[in-house]
Amino acid sequence: MTSPANDPHPRSRELFARSRERFPGGVNSPVRAFGAVGGTPRFVRRAEGAYVYDADGHRYLDLVGSWGPMILGHRHPAVERAIAEALAMGTSFGAPTERELELADRVVERYPLAERLRFTNSGTEATMSALRVARGATGRRLIVKFAGGYHGHADGLLVAAGSGAVTTGVPSSAGVPAEVAALTLVAPYNDAQALGQLFAAHGDDVAAVIVEPVAGNMGVVEPTPAFLRALRETTARHGALLVVDEVMTGFRLARGGAIERYGIDADLVCWGKVIGGGLPVGAYGGRVEVMDLVSPLGRVYQAGTLSGNPLAMAAGAATLDAIDATPGLYAGLEAAGERLADGLRQAAADAGVPVVVNQVGSMLTVFFNKDAVIDMESASRADTESFARWFHGMLRRGVWWPPSQFEAAFLSAALDENLIDELVTAATAAFAEVTGD
Repeated sequence: MTSPANDPHPRSRELFARSRERFPGGVNSPVRAFGAVGGTPRFVRRAEGAYVYDADGHRYLDLVGSWGPMILGHRHPAVERAIAEALAMGTSFGAPTERELELADRVVERYPLAERLRFTNSGTEATMSALRVARGATGRRLIVKFAGGYHGHADGLLVAAGSGAVTTGVPSSAGVPAEVAALTLVAPYNDAQALGQLFAAHGDDVAAVIVEPVAGNMGVVEPTPAFLRALRETTARHGALLVVDEVMTGFRLARGGAIERYGIDADLVCWGKVIGGGLPVGAYGGRVEVMDLVSPLGRVYQAGTLSGNPLAMAAGAATLDAIDATPGLYAGLEAAGERLADGLRQAAADAGVPVVVNQVGSMLTVFFNKDAVIDMESASRADTESFARWFHGMLRRGVWWPPSQFEAAFLSAALDENLIDELVTAATAAFAEVTGD
């Protein structure tokens, strides 16, 4: 593995200085600024397979994966060919295309409960649109989300938000009116009793519950079976819709995502990441009677000039086809995730560093915690200073880990056993630096 340890990064420093003159904090999405871990963000020039390369020419094993979509690794040949073929036909039309149907058919075949869907440009657009549909379907005002869950940056969802908002010490966002925030109720993740109490008090006015089926923005946290049962039973009993946010988990944790993996019965599903194949895309879908409330058939309005962009549709369809054409892809990702998680646990134990490694399939988080992490409260007890030291130890050894304690790391099919073992070797040395050994 090429290590940039002790190498200067003059180009990244120069670019970051210029970027701070043009962009808030020098970035176009907060977590990229390294605000939680300190230091200069690395500016990426290119990527290939399991690696990204920075502006100074250093190579890193990539565990960010563009925050999830690069399940096949970077620059997969079939995906690149599909994008090139679509590009040759034009970039955007603002009109229906056959490519929209081709990707939609692949999505619905994998998620039979989604009889109709609508493409958007991002996961944020998908979740905010799905919740508007839920309000239109029920005639109710309130939305329930879970502490630490992140569903995009729409006003009504930036309430007790996870990921970047927690990292920067801001529990919600300035600019969100209190009147809007008051329409969102927050319950603890994995707490069926608390959900029941919330519905006992407000159930007649709750339009929907939105949930990450596996939380990925407080770090990876798996749902308990009791919590999943309570989600479906409680919403059904009170006439609210269950909206499952699979923007991160969709097509990653199984062919049919977390819905398939856990057998979840959802009313609406939101997707993103993988179905864009690395290009901007989102989608939401559900039963016919719910989705037909959306304009132009119904009175729930949602639109987007670039929705169903032909390049994104081509990349998404090629990604899903390539997944199907790779025998044992999900089993391989599961095994790689377990191999990495076990290696990290052992490395930390050998260094005397208390950690909890939560892993679900090809998603995992190393929490610098002594106790189990099952919700945002337990995640928030992580030692973020130790994480920052470990992160920089990994970076110096050529591993690109998510620069936040509260983010998921993502494996790709390009990470074989040898690379996993190299990664664990780097982690072993980085853990030793946390304790000063």
